[in-house]
Amino acid sequence: MSRVSITRDAQVPDPIRLARYARAPELGPRVLFFSGGTALRATSRLLPAHTHNSVHLITPFDSGGSSAKIREVFPVLAVGDLRNRMMALADHQLKGHPEVYRLFSTRLPTTAEVEPPALRQILDSIIDGVHPLIEEVPAPLRRLIRTQLEHFRRRMPRGFDLVGASIGNLIITGGLLANDNDIDAVLFMFAKLVEVRGIVRPVVNANLHLAGETSGGRTVVGQHLLTSPDHLGDEHLEDIWVCESLTDPTRVSVPVDLRTRKLINKAELIVYPIGSFFTSVMACLQPEGIGAVIAESACPKVYVANCGFDPEQGPTSVERCVERLLETLRQDAGAEVPSRQLVSLVVIDSENGSYPGGLDVEAVRALGVEALDVPMCAPDTSMVAPRQLRDVLLSIV
Repeated sequence: MSRVSITRDAQVPDPIRLARYARAPELGPRVLFFSGGTALRATSRLLPAHTHNSVHLITPFDSGGSSAKIREVFPVLAVGDLRNRMMALADHQLKGHPEVYRLFSTRLPTTAEVEPPALRQILDSIIDGVHPLIEEVPAPLRRLIRTQLEHFRRRMPRGFDLVGASIGNLIITGGLLANDNDIDAVLFMFAKLVEVRGIVRPVVNANLHLAGETSGGRTVVGQHLLTSPDHLGDEHLEDIWVCESLTDPTRVSVPVDLRTRKLINKAELIVYPIGSFFTSVMACLQPEGIGAVIAESACPKVYVANCGFDPEQGPTSVERCVERLLETLRQDAGAEVPSRQLVSLVVIDSENGSYPGGLDVEAVRALGVEALDVPMCAPDTSMVAPRQLRDVLLSIV
């Protein structure tokens, strides 16, 4: 098979191209997102109407909420963001088993609603097949889900905190416990259950955490703290890295794996999207070797600058964010790699967007990166509108 590089002029948005994708989404473009959080969720829900081939490399480092309780007990990566993205890409119609979707999206009550012992009774009733949520699930799928939850219950220590637990997280964790932590096998199985229209996988398959340094020189460990405005206060983040535990911020190196390499190599568009700049986007770029793989890919690479205030980013300008992306990717791609091989384009909306750290288009271009200034934000909120973002990105492919 031969490969050639082709350049073209693009109309953005391109209604004809979008209409073609909508007619045959199963043949839609392979758009790859480096993302972890919820900022891209609304756009992700719109993608299946135009492509069933989007790829989502998700950060598995969450240390808060339901994932944190699971990770305190079991040596597994965080599954919450993986589940969220799968649910966003799931077929919500009849073919996608909406009853399975409802079960995966359900959380156990909080202590304000029921006493803790009752939470175990609810979980038991789902596993025993007598809870209304599991009774709605067709028989073959019901048996599979109950089996995974049973694996979790068998390993669940006495006194495990089920308050607000995500049923989907418990099911996926049960799958990991039953399959030697093979996350790809587990995600493949559950993607089939809810007809996920795309590929979702962790950027690394490792039980790791995030640490970072603030503008005030503090070292903070744990994604739940790094992304918290209350914990950051008046500071913002200056750096981020991966570490082995919440008690030791020592930087560790983890290589990019073969499957991630293949997904990047096959991408037709690579996107560094909106969201928490450090714990979502930059965290996805931590695996060793990922910059070199991105540089080898001939497809366009697009950075969508945050519109509005990101506590992690603070007063950092758009052009400084582009610099940070280039610096991180060049650590293993090489200092001499041209910017366009790492970040081809920055998407902005200078008319409706709000850039608290400042926006200097000429400074962006001086870095060797082109700027695409298009209507993308809702004028009343200065936030990126999901439909406009989808249309802009798919028009570039």
